[in-house]
Formats: sequence, C-alpha cells, structure tokens
Amino acid sequence: MKLKHFFSLIITLFVLTMNGQTDDDDVLFTVANEPVYASEFIRVYKKNLDLVQDDSQKDVDEYLKLFKSYKLKLKEAISLGYNEEEAYLKELEEYKKELAKNYISDPQVTDDLVAEAYERTLNEVNANHILVKVSAVASPEDTLVAYYKIVRLRERALKDGFETVREEVHNGKTVFGEKLGFFNAFKMVYKFESVAYNTEVGEISMPFRTQFGYHILNVIDKRKSEGQVDIAHIMTVKNEKDTLAEKPEVRIQDIYKKLLQGENFEALAKQFSDDKNSAPKGGKLGLLSRGQVSVKEFEDAAFSLDSVGDVSEPFQTKFGWHIIKLLEKKPVGDFESLKPELVKKVKRDSRSKLIDEALVIELKKKYDVSDVRPDLTYFESILNDGYFNNSWKLPNDFTGDKTLLLIGNSEVLFQDFGDYLFRTMRNSREKEPYKMLLAKKYDAFIGKHLIAYQEDNLEYENEEFASILAEYRDGLLLFELMENTIWNSANKDSLGIQNYYEAHKLDYINPETIDAVVATSSKQKTLKKVAKLLDKGLGLDEIKSLINSNEKVEVIFTSDFMDATHQALPKDLVFKEGISKIYKHNEAYVIVQIKEVFPSTQKTLEEAKGAVISDYQTDKEEKWLIELEAKYKVEINEPVFNKVKAELK
Repeated sequence: MKLKHFFSLIITLFVLTMNGQTDDDDVLFTVANEPVYASEFIRVYKKNLDLVQDDSQKDVDEYLKLFKSYKLKLKEAISLGYNEEEAYLKELEEYKKELAKNYISDPQVTDDLVAEAYERTLNEVNANHILVKVSAVASPEDTLVAYYKIVRLRERALKDGFETVREEVHNGKTVFGEKLGFFNAFKMVYKFESVAYNTEVGEISMPFRTQFGYHILNVIDKRKSEGQVDIAHIMTVKNEKDTLAEKPEVRIQDIYKKLLQGENFEALAKQFSDDKNSAPKGGKLGLLSRGQVSVKEFEDAAFSLDSVGDVSEPFQTKFGWHIIKLLEKKPVGDFESLKPELVKKVKRDSRSKLIDEALVIELKKKYDVSDVRPDLTYFESILNDGYFNNSWKLPNDFTGDKTLLLIGNSEVLFQDFGDYLFRTMRNSREKEPYKMLLAKKYDAFIGKHLIAYQEDNLEYENEEFASILAEYRDGLLLFELMENTIWNSANKDSLGIQNYYEAHKLDYINPETIDAVVATSSKQKTLKKVAKLLDKGLGLDEIKSLINSNEKVEVIFTSDFMDATHQALPKDLVFKEGISKIYKHNEAYVIVQIKEVFPSTQKTLEEAKGAVISDYQTDKEEKWLIELEAKYKVEINEPVFNKVKAELK
C-alpha cells in the first residue's frame, strides 16, 4: 500500500472531510458550477490549524488558495476517472477494513482489559519459566505426553527447587528453562502474562498452555514500574576523516574528565558529541522506557541513574562510547493519558480474542441472529475423511442456493458456508467427529460474517467512521492524481530536468569548506597557549601532552573538513588560512587553525539531482494549477467569504 506516502500528502494537500451539507448552507465558491460550502471550509480550516508549519497558511486568504487548489485537483482526478480504477478501489477497501477495526469491538470487554493492562503497566514481574514445547495442532497423544512431562517437572521443582530443575532440563530444543527478568503488560502473550501477575512471589504456577506449549513459572519478585527517564547523552564514534586518528574511548574519557572538572554537559555535547541529531540539542534524547531500545547496556545505564543531574561513567555499546545524564525521572502516566495507547495495544494483542468473542455475542443481538446453530445435518452428510487430508471437495450436486440464515437484511446461503468449509479445510488435520467439526466451523464462520456485515454498514451507522473514510477516499484519489500527473512524469522528464537545472544553476552550489583543527577549552588563557604552540608548528598530540594532564583536560581538538554549518565552528568565523582569534562558542572558547580553504563550487546535475527534481516538480505543479483554473472556472462568493473571515478571526 501507499499509506506512508499518503499521510505526508495529507498535510500538504489538507485532505478534507466531505460530509453532506444542508440545502440552505452558504456557498463559498463554485468549481465548474459545483458548490463548495462555507461550513466545510470553516470546519477544515479549524481542523488543520494545528497541522500547518507555515504561519502564512493560517491566514484565511492564503488558506482559501490552498482549499481552492485542493478542489481543483479533486475535480480533475474524478474527471480523469481515477475514482473508478481497480487499484484505487482495492486500496480504499483495504483501508476501510483496517479503519473499521477501531470501531468494531465490545466496549465493556475492551474497557475491562484496558483497565487491567494499566494496572499491570504500573507493576513489573520478575519470573523464570520452564516450557515443554508442543505444537498448537499436535495430536492428543503428543499433547498428553507434554502435559504429563510438565506436571512431573513441577513436582520436581517443588521438591528440589525451581532453579535446580530449570538449569538441568533446558536443552534449547524441546525443553526451555529461561530467566526472563522484569516485564510488564504486553511483553508476553496474554495467558503467560496473566499467570505471572496472578502467581505470588516465590510460588510456582500450575501448568498452563500457550501456543508454544506447556509452561510452569516461578515468580522471583514484583515491583513498581520504573516508568520513563528523560536523558541526554554524549557519544563518540570512530571518525575516518579525523586526522588525529584519536580513538573514541580516549576522546570520551577526556570529555568525562571535563565533566568531573565541572564543565557543562549540554555545552560539551554540542561541542563534541558524534550523535548529530542530539548534539545541537545539548545531547537530549527525550523520554526512554524499558524495552524501547535494543541496546541493554544503554538502557541499564540510563535507569541506573538515581537523581536528576546524575551522570554515568563512560560505557561502550555496539554504536560507540556514551556518557548519559539524567534530566528527569517520569513515573507511569495516569490512566486517562495512557488510555488511547493502551486501547490500541489491547486490540493488537492476544487479548483481542476475548474482545472478538464478546463482539460476536453483541452483534448477534444487534442483527437478530439466534445463538442456536441452524440444522447442519446436510453438511454432515457431504463430509468425508478426505477433509482431514485436504482432498475433500463440495459435491457436484451441492445445494448452494438454500438460505442458511439471515443477518440483518442480508441472506447467508449454504454456498457461503460450503465455500468456507473448503477454504479452511487445510486447517483441520486432526480427525474428529463431523458434528463437532461443523459446530466449530460454523461458530467461526458466523463470527466472521457478523463482523463483515457490520463493516459493510459501518459507514451508515457511525458518523465519525464515515468522515474519516471520506478523508482517506479523497486523499488517496489526490495521491494517484499527483503521482501520475506530477511526480512520475517529472522524474522521467530528463530533458525538462536538465533545462530546469540550467536555468537555476545558482540554486545548487557546494558551500565553501575548510580543512581545519578546532581547539576547544573553557578558558581563554589556555587557548592563547594553544595558539602559540600551533603557530610554532607543534603536532596536536604534543600540544595535548603539554596542556592536558592525567588529572585535568584543558583542551580538546576536533579535526575535520568543515563548512560553515559545522557544529564546532563559530557562526562569524572568517574562512582564511592560519590561526583564528579566540571565539566564544557553545558556552566555551574556541580557536580554529585553517590549513586550507576550498572555495564554493557549482554542483553538477548529478550531484544536485534530488533537489533539482524536487524543485522541478514544484514548478511543474504551479504551472499545472494555472491550467486547471482555466479548465474549471472558479467563482468566489465574496460576501460569504467576508463573513467567513469575520467568523475565523
């Protein structure tokens, strides 16, 4: 699907909610004599007000231009028949089904599961477990063998100690004995999670089954959740361009010494951190939760800090060397703030099966479907043992046009259930009585049909669902139009791209750069010494040995090819070979030794191609909109627009 592209397009095009309007609504403007209503414009303006990045787009006059362009594009898309294309209709249907999941559920069961999940989010369980693997579709004999094995292991664990048995029986193939550490809600399958939370500390659970097999678990400890930590970090990595060839572990130790000397963490992050995303923000990474990052060493270091302002010692991960500073400890949020995210997680989790079961019960009541199964003896008569080896077929004289049941105003036929039996045949490998098989198949079948029926009618039953679906419908339509009319055609128009580049060459320039060494210190007098030593031609290692000591780091050097935007360079530095004056920069002092200046150069088309194509697409779109305005006459109702502006002030 093109969903990821669509959401970026939504902000650009301001996709609109297209609900029906009242007959006496004011017409704001017309496009080819088709009315666009003032109430729609007002609603969309208010809805998108917080999304716009450019303040000019908050101006009502400017927004009207965007709104008019949107309507022109939508008119063109429909005129070209994009709304009838198979790919468009298929993707719209896929989105409709995905969106419907948020509106189809039993609210009471969902609320209970969400409340339970929140309570478990507040607490963590530390447990070890033993698993005897057995397939979810294993034969009754194999299932019984696995069950008796886990029962015997529990008896041994009660006698000899859980850890002794766990370590002894683990083979990593058929039996697993694992230490799980602390976890909370959604980290394990729901059944496992529930047993863990309902088992007392020090106790061994009764055997229970998940899709993986039979388990017993031993709860080691329970504690309140650690919540989140707000952190900043300084990171050093190996820089191939660094002519000093300084190891990142040496550099991080020098930075750590500066912290111990009382220098500012945020300033040092801006000066020296190799994490280019966080360095300009003083190393700030934001809030971190347990399990959020894949690097356990980093997570453990972050959560080991006790007090705000504490700084870790340097440590290494697979990404480089780090120092972490604790900015804030944030406990688990209140229920109302976490509820929206918990609802999403519950519906994605194995808990969703409980929600589905409750939903089917509610839908049966809503659409007047009996809990009593219809007579399935006809289907029992046409089954044979081929069903269990995937060789069964519906008979040639199958009675498919007979009504099985009614759902609302929809008729469900024998053919529908017969087709379902055939489609799901491969899922039935274990032989069982036909009556029992048909009962299970029918229950699954009716559940799917009830949900599908509600999905089909949701647009007429739920106003919010209808509104969001309409937004996506029009947004997807515009995406197809823009992709075919502007984006793809511009990408393939090599001559047009070349001509645009030639006409706008001055927009694509490589900046002036320098090969430089930057010396950074918290003291001006230190840099005066460094400047004299640089002027004498001493090497950087020699200067460091003269200025720094094992106990105290006075200066740190950065060597690189840099342009004016480099984090180490002061903004008003003049690019001139030699040693600069002392500058105040990033809450410290710097001098810059410029070895060589490389003047700005013209980028070739190949070097600038991405930017050129983007600019060419924008230019092409602007010209295309002029053509659309000529093709579809737009007439603004000025008195109504004046009323709109007065209302939006």
